[in-house]
Amino acid sequence: MKKIFFQIFILWALISNTHLAQAASPPFIPKGGKLLIIGQQKDTINAYIKNVGIVPGGFMVYTSIQLMDGLVRPAEHDAGINHAQYYVDHYPNTVIQLALYMVGALDQTLSGQYDRNIVKLANWMKSVTCPIYFRIGYEFDLPENGYDPQKYQEAYRYIVDHLRAQGVHNVAYVWHTACLTESQGDFLDWYPGDDYVDWFAVSLFNPMQIAIAKKFSIIALVHNKPLMIAESTPAGLFSTNAKKEWFRHYFDFINDNDVKVVCYINSDWNSYPLFQAQDWGDARIQSDAEIKAIWLKETGSGYLQSSPDLFNKLNSQYQLSS
Repeated sequence: MKKIFFQIFILWALISNTHLAQAASPPFIPKGGKLLIIGQQKDTINAYIKNVGIVPGGFMVYTSIQLMDGLVRPAEHDAGINHAQYYVDHYPNTVIQLALYMVGALDQTLSGQYDRNIVKLANWMKSVTCPIYFRIGYEFDLPENGYDPQKYQEAYRYIVDHLRAQGVHNVAYVWHTACLTESQGDFLDWYPGDDYVDWFAVSLFNPMQIAIAKKFSIIALVHNKPLMIAESTPAGLFSTNAKKEWFRHYFDFINDNDVKVVCYINSDWNSYPLFQAQDWGDARIQSDAEIKAIWLKETGSGYLQSSPDLFNKLNSQYQLSS
């Protein structure tokens, strides 16, 4: 009965959104595959490329509304080197997935205190000739972030409005849930609105999150938005068998829920001071031969990696900056 109800709900969602499908689709939806993005430190990303022998379709980077660092010049906050321009310069046929940290800064953002940083961000975005998936206030419902839902919505819209007003056209705006528990309120309490959100995104660190992620994927379907895994890693798993089980659930979720962009954090977590207390272990694909074989098999076909025609394979009615 539960399965039948779910199927009926999906059918209703598809029918009720037929009129939405006629409108312009969200930017940078991969055609003929899923886009693979790797993060999140310069050393681990370069080691991944060297060991796997394939340049992925894009890279994860982080900045903050307070500092707006890690874009033009490298930044290091006990979590490895973060440097967006490096990837733009060294891997031209790739995209950037950029996360904006806003913890403790919603009021200041809305008061205009960080307007100069938003201008700095807009100028950098317009200077690069690649698509950017932009996660504003990522993991909006993570309790540690403490984002007030109403202020979060307002700050998200404030930033989008400012970037649009400054002529930024190569960005897809991503709304990203931590996907941790079901007791933090309704997802939509934080929703900035269909006119401000291009993509829905989830974090996946353990299989227990999958049930929540599936519910979020239904909301994405209702709102006619593509789904991204914005952050993922087998956190706290140390044996090959445990990691193999994690990847089984992981790829099942990707395939069963029409995930369009997959972002994997390929880090040895305990080697960075910021993460040592969490003891998440080594999630690098290349650190385990069996895991590497599984990874290459799963991502070997149907995943978009770096190529001269990558941007043509992304649905983009938006003109990239020149």
